[in-house]
Amino acid sequence: MRVNGSKERTSNYNSCAVIVAHPDDETLWAGGTILMHPEAGWTVVTLCRKNDEDRAPRFYQALAELGATGTMGDIDDGPEQEPLDGNMVQSKIVSLLPSDFFDLIVTHSVKGEYTRHLRHEETARAVLDLWKTGKIRTNQVWCFAYEDKGGRCLPQPIPDAHLHVELSEEIWRKKKKIITEIYGFGKDSFEAKTTPKQEAFWCFDGPVKQ
Repeated sequence: MRVNGSKERTSNYNSCAVIVAHPDDETLWAGGTILMHPEAGWTVVTLCRKNDEDRAPRFYQALAELGATGTMGDIDDGPEQEPLDGNMVQSKIVSLLPSDFFDLIVTHSVKGEYTRHLRHEETARAVLDLWKTGKIRTNQVWCFAYEDKGGRCLPQPIPDAHLHVELSEEIWRKKKKIITEIYGFGKDSFEAKTTPKQEAFWCFDGPVKQ
């Protein structure tokens, strides 16, 4: 089912978590939805860059703008991008979350949002496996639904995603400001050019096969 807004889906939520690989992913792929629903009690967990002296303080500044709380992990995010043990990623997520239950959890797609970032895919698989085994509990999981057509274009919402959230100009500008002024990405950067005006999600009511 495709709908044009998220209000009816979040109206009863007061405890929502966003679990991402990197600081900025929460804003880039779901920042507008977070800004539109301050009542939803957002917690943001990023698995990488805790010890990054530049990115870490920017993450907490971004959370303040988003009206969210959160914390950071320090799993390897080096340029080699060697695959990580899935159990280790799951353990890190559990250790960072302040609770094992949320009304809603938002995370990456198992295919990522562009070609290709292994940490995005690993984060998604870990979240879905934790949900399947009952180690984290939630009423719904939303996975980011974007594609870059094999690297031929900037990431864009997948047309047949379950949920499309249209951002107002005001909300989009707030989101873009976080990306460019708080995270510091230049106007010609991938992040600044990508910042979607429409956010898209796959929405699941129960654990799904990967």
